[in-house]
Amino acid sequence: MKAFNTAFAPDNKRYECTVGNISDEDCKKLETLGIKVKHKDSQGNFLGEAKSGSANIMLGAEIAMASILESITSAAEQGGLTQQDFASMHVGLALAGAEHKASWQAFMSLPHPFASMTLNTDAYGACVGAHNGEDGAIMIAGTGSCGIYLKGLEQHVVGGREFPISDQGGGAVMGLRLVQQVLLAEDGIREQTPLAQHVMAHFENDVDNVVAWSKQALPRDYGQFSPAIFQHAEQGDALAIEMLKQTAADIEMFLVALNKRGATRICLMGSIAERILRWLSPPVQQWVVEPQFDAIEGAIMFAGKPEHNLYSLSAA
Repeated sequence: MKAFNTAFAPDNKRYECTVGNISDEDCKKLETLGIKVKHKDSQGNFLGEAKSGSANIMLGAEIAMASILESITSAAEQGGLTQQDFASMHVGLALAGAEHKASWQAFMSLPHPFASMTLNTDAYGACVGAHNGEDGAIMIAGTGSCGIYLKGLEQHVVGGREFPISDQGGGAVMGLRLVQQVLLAEDGIREQTPLAQHVMAHFENDVDNVVAWSKQALPRDYGQFSPAIFQHAEQGDALAIEMLKQTAADIEMFLVALNKRGATRICLMGSIAERILRWLSPPVQQWVVEPQFDAIEGAIMFAGKPEHNLYSLSAA
């Protein structure tokens, strides 16, 4: 590592900065979707951190780059660094939208002032951080869902193709199922429960309001009912319990798929996954471990290591 540092920085210092997404809860609000950057030196000492605007590269490579530069500049200032130090910085990026090859190539083709940039997905960064750079898997279930297993530089992904065609086990799919069942209860096809009444109260007890809302509802709009589902399940609500059992089955489906690919250590991440453990079958629960670090730390681990790029720079 020392030789690597020297090769990239004549002063024998290597400033690693990483950019990742904010929390799952904040990601539900597109207006607050942004980036967080953290600076560490080659000994792992904290130098500074900052947040900025949108870093989903599918929303525009230039916009994401501007936000990254803004955050890195702010974090660098906290550590007593200036833009003159950027040439010694190796940037690890764990960003939403990086799986989209055209967006990845557009972003990585932009000029930048850093010694190097390594770009992979937010899920990849989360998995690297969760297992401290070792082999392992994560299952993310927040508004959406995605599973990833890393073995060396190989990655196996399950799900994650977005709502409504994928993302089983996530809050959006669970919310959609809930609304469907609530409407069946309104038609007298299934029993009314306190949870069903809670949902209808949200729509002023008017089915027409539900229909109108559905025409423009986003994944986060469906996902907003997740806390109520967990709350009512604790109170024995039959509909809530049904929803969580189905969601647990969906998450377990992905966990079994990851295990078949070789994963025996899986971290659960996201607002749904972190609360679903007791609903999983005992054999599957044995694979679940606590994450060691987050996506920010994961991106620090692969900063300056181009082999962690999702795609080849030569193909950009």
